[in-house]
Amino acid sequence: MSAERDPAIARFAILQLVRLSGTLLVLAGALVASRKVGWLAGLPEAAGYVLMVAGLADFFALPPLLAKRWRSSE
Repeated sequence: MSAERDPAIARFAILQLVRLSGTLLVLAGALVASRKVGWLAGLPEAAGYVLMVAGLADFFALPPLLAKRWRSSE
């Protein structure tokens, strides 16, 4: 093993955290849109849909974009 840290490990962790944040955004958006959670009921239903769309984009679009940016030229 080399003395340097492998950047692939950090990149993999970042990709997984991005996917997790997307999942949590979709879940939060669904809770807001359902209007069944008392402390979230004050938010407009449209905000829930915006959160869900942002979460889906975060989950599906961001990881491939990051992977493409990090791809080595070898």
